[in-house]
Amino acid sequence: MLPLPALAGLAAATSGLGALGGIGGAVVLVPVLVLLGVEPTQAAPLGLLAVAAGSMAASSRQLDEGLVHHRLGITLEIAASVGILAGALLADALSAVALSRVLAVIALVAAVAGGRRKGMRNLPSAPFVEDVAGEWPGTLGGAYVSSVGVVPYTARRVPLGLLATTGAGLVSGLAGVGGGFIKTPVMSELMHVPVKVAAATATFTSSITAATGLAIFAAQGRIEIAAGAAVVSGGLVGGFAGAAVQTRLRPELVRRVVTILLVVVGVVLLVTA
Repeated sequence: MLPLPALAGLAAATSGLGALGGIGGAVVLVPVLVLLGVEPTQAAPLGLLAVAAGSMAASSRQLDEGLVHHRLGITLEIAASVGILAGALLADALSAVALSRVLAVIALVAAVAGGRRKGMRNLPSAPFVEDVAGEWPGTLGGAYVSSVGVVPYTARRVPLGLLATTGAGLVSGLAGVGGGFIKTPVMSELMHVPVKVAAATATFTSSITAATGLAIFAAQGRIEIAAGAAVVSGGLVGGFAGAAVQTRLRPELVRRVVTILLVVVGVVLLVTA
């Protein structure tokens, strides 16, 4: 196992990137830990601990900004939790090489989907100028305040979104990642949710996904207390810093950041494999 300060530093850096792009820092942290010699069975629980800490730190600010859509997040998280339970129980059935390649392909496909789109899909609307940022109760829509005005939105293709997030949960349980690198592009590109809302909502719900997987890992005795505490400490710092930066960025820039991070994730996973 790496020295505790090194673990905390890695968790802070990757959680900051995860909160910034809504992809969850564990998708970078876990492969890096494996490359540095940490056993995959130890790296996966540490990844989920970093996800949970980063999510809790980032969500308070994103909630205040009205970027988190609770109803949409919980709706998708129900599907993701089913997947993560299956993934955690089946984690030993898939080889590390095969899993890394699958994750790499998913990340690169998501990067291409986001990178091809130009401009803003969800545009400001004058009738909503007095609206308070946040979700519309009882619906899967809402509004958020961008740098160019108040932007209304409504989630589309919900059944496809549920199916895709079930897959995200399965990946989370298998690999010990938060699934945000799948959830954010699913909400943004498939369901047409603004990317800043998608990133914030994915970050908010990642702690629920992580808790489900951690319950399985704890029962299997795979969580090391000292290493876990170091990762949680770093994750809290990184999550808060990443959210502070993300809320100040233009939506187009957030989408570019997400695309770049997904490419990096895909390359790192291929190198790991």
